[in-house]
Amino acid sequence: MPDNMKTKDPESSDRPPSPPASFRDATTDAVFGDITENGPNYRGLGWFATTILMTKTMIGLGVLSIPAAFDVLGIIPGVLCLLAVATITIWSMFVVGSFKLNHPEVYAIDDVGYKLFGVTGRVLFGTTFWIYWIFVSGSGLLSLSIALNAISTHGTCTAVFVAVAAIITFCLTSIRTLARISWIAWVGLFSILGAIVTLTIAVGVQDRPASAPQQGPWKTDYQLVKKPSFLEAVTAVSTMVFAYSGTSAFFAIVAEMREPRHYARSLTICQSIVTGTYLSIGVVVYYYCGSFVASPALGSAGVLMKKVTYGLAIPGLLASTVILCHVSLYLFEVSAFVKSYILYQVSSKYIFVRLLQGSHHLTANTFRHWATWLGCTFGATITAYIIASAIPVFNDLVSLVGALLGTMMSFQPMAFMWLYDNWRRSKGDRNAAWHFIVAWCIFVFLAGTFLMVAGTYGSVVQVANSYKLSGGTAAWSCADNSNSV
Repeated sequence: MPDNMKTKDPESSDRPPSPPASFRDATTDAVFGDITENGPNYRGLGWFATTILMTKTMIGLGVLSIPAAFDVLGIIPGVLCLLAVATITIWSMFVVGSFKLNHPEVYAIDDVGYKLFGVTGRVLFGTTFWIYWIFVSGSGLLSLSIALNAISTHGTCTAVFVAVAAIITFCLTSIRTLARISWIAWVGLFSILGAIVTLTIAVGVQDRPASAPQQGPWKTDYQLVKKPSFLEAVTAVSTMVFAYSGTSAFFAIVAEMREPRHYARSLTICQSIVTGTYLSIGVVVYYYCGSFVASPALGSAGVLMKKVTYGLAIPGLLASTVILCHVSLYLFEVSAFVKSYILYQVSSKYIFVRLLQGSHHLTANTFRHWATWLGCTFGATITAYIIASAIPVFNDLVSLVGALLGTMMSFQPMAFMWLYDNWRRSKGDRNAAWHFIVAWCIFVFLAGTFLMVAGTYGSVVQVANSYKLSGGTAAWSCADNSNSV
């Protein structure tokens, strides 16, 4: 290969002395265009910071619903279902990285939709992406309100806590680049892991869970195998899908890596940590709490430890909401003949990139740049606030999001992506491995579609039942949502 065609690993030890950072990071990117010292550097993520961002994107809200899913399924079916979902989604995440390397112009999943199905695919995938991450951000605000209620023993109206969480989220989400908010991921990751470890220890040494009868003898009633109804089972699996459905956010993360080739390294470390954490907290917390396990799981510890674990978790819950709001913007094209875009002004980085892509305002510190960015983050936060207030039961919201939108973000598109890049192989290259992965892609598509239809139905029934039990007063309520009083 000619010398001028070779690429050099920027992390190699024999590289020449580095010029100043502003010039070293200057590059022309297929998504962001010319990145220079005159604007933010959107390609500043190293592989280790990428690992932390990925792990924090995954470990956050979803892990807090897993013990409750084990309570529905039992320990053995719970572990098997979790591993099955993990296998599918980890494969999907590797497909994201390879697809990005093959198609550098891809920034998010709507670009994938455009390559696969044209404008229709862009609208379908992009709309799903936008709705999904806004709902997940709403789940983050809801979990923060539960934490504040638990710590303060319902110190004020729940709607006030949701609003406070939304204001703080807006302020932190307004930081423009992922590299500059990677410190939030660091703080958040260690915060949520600290809370989970504390919870796991606490349920093992405590007398009884916070929601169990506080007087008289008590013994955990865990079961190895339970017999849930079909709707209960598929809803529980949907919460596991939610816990692993951060896949679509990885497009934006790999787009801001200095070296996208290191994506697989970061992903391997991330998923090892994530799956180990999910299995540990799911088995241990359900084993010690039984049917009195709470959702979010941090409420499962004793009365005092419940406050402690939520206090430790607040930075982690906040970090999840900030990162999710940051990457979840959507702008879509009505047709190939329309040069302008119609903007859903309700989220953050994604819609920001779509609105300004192709313009120097994307990477320059202009008034239009800042006005667009702050408008996007404000819209994303307001929409998440409305969702958190309208569906105030954490488990209901998580299972609904996982079923209706989680599979569309982690299952079906990735099957099509692999086929798009590999279907046109010559007959000589279509070996046994190729046929196996084609069959796997078909399975992933069918499994995702089944979970989407059945899980959504079960989740909607669950939400309706929650409203009936509350007499229709749950939404926009001041009532305590942490079961602290």
